[in-house]
Amino acid sequence: MICQVVDVKKSYFNNQSDLQRAVLKGVSFTLEPGSTMSIVGPSGSGKSTLLNIIGTLDLPTSGKVLIDGQDIALYSDNQLATIRNQQIGFVYQSHHLLPQLNLLENVLLPTLPVREKSKRKMALERAMFLLDSVGLADKIHQLPGQLSGGECQRTAVIRAMINRPKLILADEPTGSLDDSSAGRIGELLLRLNQQEQVALMVVTHSVKLADVIGNVHYLEGGKLSLK
Repeated sequence: MICQVVDVKKSYFNNQSDLQRAVLKGVSFTLEPGSTMSIVGPSGSGKSTLLNIIGTLDLPTSGKVLIDGQDIALYSDNQLATIRNQQIGFVYQSHHLLPQLNLLENVLLPTLPVREKSKRKMALERAMFLLDSVGLADKIHQLPGQLSGGECQRTAVIRAMINRPKLILADEPTGSLDDSSAGRIGELLLRLNQQEQVALMVVTHSVKLADVIGNVHYLEGGKLSLK
């Protein structure tokens, strides 16, 4: 399995009253290679919190998250950074492209630590292949400000895939797009999931996107259930 979440709980302290606010109350599931999972739920239900914990950006109050069978709580900060760069791809509602870099440079950003010429050449070839597959090969020298919102988000998805991650975590990936562009992003995520056998987890308010991704779960009251 790629990811195993075991009875994860998360609470935050209220600074004024020292009372705990429980956001996650025991969440468990597994993600296998090529599997999908979509999570819907009301605002404040803990969807993004859960995604951040799985993405090693936060730690649970209790419970475990295992990536490739290893408990992420046992890793150092440097090891976690390597996992985020090499094994996990992130896609957010905002594309977070750097405005001063062109489309190709933005896609290649996660490969900057690579120093071997042969691997850098392979990364460039992969970037061009992926960009061509989403119809953006003719826009590689354009800046984000010269692209549409849908084109920027497609670029962000390709950037998340550049290092061949085992897991893609998408947080409201279509939240800022029109219906047509949103549909294309949903189809793109699912196509990459199937072609590259990457596990895909999407949290969203969009029931339509959740249905496209499949394996729909509902998060409310700190608990996760099949929808």
